[in-house]
Amino acid sequence: MRLQIVLTLLLLFSSALSAQDRWPGFLGVGASSISASSIPTEWAPDKNLAWQVAIPGYGQSSPVIWGERVFVTSVEGENKEILHVVCYSLRTGKLLWKHSQSSTFPEKNSVYISRAAPTPVVDADGIYAYFESGDIVSLTHTGQHNWSVSLKERFGAPQNKFGLAASPVQLKDRLMILIDDEGPSCLTAISKADGKTLWKTNRKSRVSWSSPMLVPFDDSVQVVCSSAGSLDGYDPQSGKLLWSFNKVGGNDKTTPLPVGQGAFLVGASPGRSGENNDLAKKSNGLFVVKQSGKEWIPQYGWTNPGPVPSWASPMMYRGYAYWVNRVGVVYCLDINNGQVAYTERLKQSCWATPVGVGDDVYFFGKDGITTVLKSGATFEVVAENRLWTDDAPPVNQVPSAEEESEDRRRSAALFARPTVYGVALVKDYLVLRTGSQLFCIQSPLLASLD
Repeated sequence: MRLQIVLTLLLLFSSALSAQDRWPGFLGVGASSISASSIPTEWAPDKNLAWQVAIPGYGQSSPVIWGERVFVTSVEGENKEILHVVCYSLRTGKLLWKHSQSSTFPEKNSVYISRAAPTPVVDADGIYAYFESGDIVSLTHTGQHNWSVSLKERFGAPQNKFGLAASPVQLKDRLMILIDDEGPSCLTAISKADGKTLWKTNRKSRVSWSSPMLVPFDDSVQVVCSSAGSLDGYDPQSGKLLWSFNKVGGNDKTTPLPVGQGAFLVGASPGRSGENNDLAKKSNGLFVVKQSGKEWIPQYGWTNPGPVPSWASPMMYRGYAYWVNRVGVVYCLDINNGQVAYTERLKQSCWATPVGVGDDVYFFGKDGITTVLKSGATFEVVAENRLWTDDAPPVNQVPSAEEESEDRRRSAALFARPTVYGVALVKDYLVLRTGSQLFCIQSPLLASLD
């Protein structure tokens, strides 16, 4: 059974698709390899920017890429009553098609409630988009509708006052979706063929926005959830809980990115009012799960009390782990022991997770400045790149609905400027997404051939 699971995972990203450049899900799970020379380290509004296009409505999801197509999701209307899946040409930015459908759970369009936050997944057969309303839609690469289902109708309406944000992960035949909510919570598997529920495992109710992740374990793979007070590993075929660890806190936003067999990074931070402060400081680190006989043994390999990430997940690249906190401080740690190599501040905080390419690590500042650092133990800025200038920011479609209090109205003004929410990379192209626009950075060599 374990070997079958691994073969299924490998088949999804098989060598038969090696010619297809792809970034098929949140944080690039299953992405094709990227040659270092194909992604520029420098760009500006008038340099290496191939195109930028408007997205209908507003969304906080990351783009995904399959071959020549870029897919994004967004919502529109005073009550987010319209759900969009939009497809653009990777090479030109031309709109190829748009699918729109009604939400089964309209909810006030507010900067305080997630707006198309879950990132879709794409495979050789099509794209699967999940919205915080509980709606899932399956489409072909050319925009033809396969099926739509409502998890709200199956499992009940979400009750989290800030909305749901967890992105799905995929195997060849299924999506796995984490619904951690103030109301009923669960991890569920949905068939890609017809949208039917393959299994549903109930979880303790909690407030969280973190996404699940597929973590390899020798000859198997597990769905790992790091969410608001626990770390849990599940069998993706049956939904069975294999192990659980509850000496963790503040882990309600970031995704547990794998760093090897049975190992992943945990990101945690105190709440806005300081809740979980002590436990959160003990929860950032490398987590390792081993098997002894039929028993799973989950434990930390190391922790470090310094890093406290906000939205960007901790990631590892070339032997070093990187955390970014809410004010843009980068913590670079040795992956072997958690010792700090350096702590330095960038010009902007990051909502998108950093990405390593070649000798560099790209940190995507939320206000449009991407800082490229040399990977490794020494802090070295390779470049600082602006998507837009301060006097000419791109259009940002803020909600038209009025916020309910003066405090919220003042805070909402902070979102009047665009925010970089997510990125996708394939050979020769880097795509960045704000709430209502896409930007494509192109290889200088490729641009010279156009």
